[in-house]
Amino acid sequence: MADVVKEQGLVREASVARKTNETDIQLTYNVDGTGISEIETDVPFLNHMLDLFTKHGQFDLNVVARGDVDIDDHHTVEDIGICLGQTLQQALGDKKGIKRYASVFVPMDEALAQVVIDLSNRPHFEYRAQYPSQQVGSFSTELVHEFLWKFALEARMTLHVIMHYGQNTHHMIEAIFKALGRALDEATSIDPRVQGVPSTKGVL
Repeated sequence: MADVVKEQGLVREASVARKTNETDIQLTYNVDGTGISEIETDVPFLNHMLDLFTKHGQFDLNVVARGDVDIDDHHTVEDIGICLGQTLQQALGDKKGIKRYASVFVPMDEALAQVVIDLSNRPHFEYRAQYPSQQVGSFSTELVHEFLWKFALEARMTLHVIMHYGQNTHHMIEAIFKALGRALDEATSIDPRVQGVPSTKGVL
């Protein structure tokens, strides 16, 4: 896919810097990468999930983030989701030629996750996941919802996340992030059959 994009002279990459009283983040996202990630945040579990997301989506992602984790991880996780969504929205531009939709199942041992995406420019988020534990190490599982919702909102996409079943909380969240990467890889792919924007409206 990266070769097709290069042939068309497209550069689908964006960077954002976000600094507040709570966080300081620099993030660069290349949609047509090779699965290379450089992730440096104060939230180790999120580092692991973003690395999985990048590898399975074949993106390139560079994140440096510092936040008020002495309070908790909430602001850092939320703001990284915001920045990631903003860069995806910017990188895709007018979305001409993209497939737009994707639905991906990913198993992780006993867990099975499904992620369904529409790069519609209409932000909406549906989340069906219940975990056996409220924590993975020091990471609160409620922050998965926070990250995904802010990502979908800023990327202006419809995102449905369904955890069909699982017993190990780490496995369940890992399956979600892998599925998210693979679904976005498919939805952002250029389809040479698509003329202009994939919508009867003529715009996304």
